[in-house]
Amino acid sequence: MNNIMKGILLMIISSIGFAAMTVFVKLSGELPSIQKTFFRNLISAIIAFFFVMYHKESLFGKRENQVVLLWRSIFGTLGIIFLFYAIDHLVLSDADMLNKLSPFLVIIFSAIFLKETVQRFQIVTIVVAFIGMLFIIKPSFSVDFMPYLVGVLSAVFAAAAYTLLRVLGNREKFYTVVFYFSFFSTVVLLPFLLIFYEPMTTQQLVYLLLAGVFATVGQFGITLAYKYAPARDISIFSYSTVLFTTIMSFMIFGQGPDIYSIIGYIIILSAMTYMFLQGRKATV
Repeated sequence: MNNIMKGILLMIISSIGFAAMTVFVKLSGELPSIQKTFFRNLISAIIAFFFVMYHKESLFGKRENQVVLLWRSIFGTLGIIFLFYAIDHLVLSDADMLNKLSPFLVIIFSAIFLKETVQRFQIVTIVVAFIGMLFIIKPSFSVDFMPYLVGVLSAVFAAAAYTLLRVLGNREKFYTVVFYFSFFSTVVLLPFLLIFYEPMTTQQLVYLLLAGVFATVGQFGITLAYKYAPARDISIFSYSTVLFTTIMSFMIFGQGPDIYSIIGYIIILSAMTYMFLQGRKATV
């Protein structure tokens, strides 16, 4: 299995993890977004901590990588904050669509800052996947501008964070990168948790803990994926989160897709299959 294939597989595993995280966050009920985010990152930090200790690696990485690790964590944290603001102030599908602009921006950032070559068929394939996503979420924009701007910023900062994962490459272990980000985010969010905290039932706590576990799977997967392959080859597979989320929602909440969503699934799966076959042709 070559590196591109490994990157694709890890991106799909990451998508499953993030989809499961979304389901458990929804099951946790009416709690402040900051509170949900804090527990998600806290669990990721704890799991990553044990990985780092087991492998006897550095918790905060090498000295020469501190600037990249710090900025990756800053951008990632800002991306989460802006995403939750958009979710709180927009129709959920609108916020989700805006955040899904990040794969496009990753390719642009990688081309500009990392000098990665983008071929025409890759651009076309990603545009096709984006069109498929529009069929699924069917956005209904309003005239209120500021929340949409914040939603776009969430995609910008997420893309910047993922681009920096490519910069790190093999310079740091993936669990060190995940711990650094999760620890940084947890510390930053702690004051907000103290302000907005609401009491939880045991069931809500369990759901949030499970959300944190699956978020860690997603974070580990995407961190490893960008270590193995360029963004132009694998970023399209982040759209598979939409597919997995829909499947889980139908199984757990009984919410099935309409005809437009089904059309979107076919479009995205076709684009993913094409990119997958192209990845198999690539050399290690």
